[in-house]
Amino acid sequence: MISIIIRTVFLYIVVTFAIRIMGKRQIGDMQPNELVITLLISEIAAIPLQDANQPLSVGIAAILVLIVLEILVSIFALKSFFIRKLLSGRSIVIIKNGVLDQKAMRDVRMTVLDLVELLRGQEVFDISEVDFAVLEVNGGLSVLPKDPYKNVTLKDLDIKAKKSGLPLPVISDGKIIEQSLKALNYKKSDLLKILKNNSLEEENVFLMTLDSYKNFNIIRKSANK
Repeated sequence: MISIIIRTVFLYIVVTFAIRIMGKRQIGDMQPNELVITLLISEIAAIPLQDANQPLSVGIAAILVLIVLEILVSIFALKSFFIRKLLSGRSIVIIKNGVLDQKAMRDVRMTVLDLVELLRGQEVFDISEVDFAVLEVNGGLSVLPKDPYKNVTLKDLDIKAKKSGLPLPVISDGKIIEQSLKALNYKKSDLLKILKNNSLEEENVFLMTLDSYKNFNIIRKSANK
């Protein structure tokens, strides 16, 4: 029993490390070769767990070979458009200038219902509003609406937007996050000054975000905490 627990924990660490090296893609965003490697790793890891007579070293060696193979393939794909196209395929234009390309849909074996479902996922409920739709290699659909249905921007309204940067959490549950302050090039005294101007202390803040232009948002701790 103890042997099984140790083998399971060890393989868990190895597989987690392997997936971590491959990157942070979600399953739906993986390229075909990445998905194949992921499935193979999970299958190989299951063998030593199901058969205690199988040495761990064999499974780990196979997993490491797959990791090296994936890294090499990724490097080759970066340097060669042909290899990248061979492994990942290419994007397909499904709707062009508002016209549905039925041949392209047959080539990728997509039904009208599939297309409508993907459009709904992009918050498009009327296909006549679409100017271009591109089926990406990961199965997602990129949509460009026709001009009358595009979202209005501040530029369209000739409104000058307030400058803002990437907001980072600088206080979490009453504790200052020094790493975020360093990334924003702020000192702790700058943060305390903002809190003081708002009659607050760090201990009373549940979450505070701040960007490089000193735009901030503060959520106070609830009174019943």
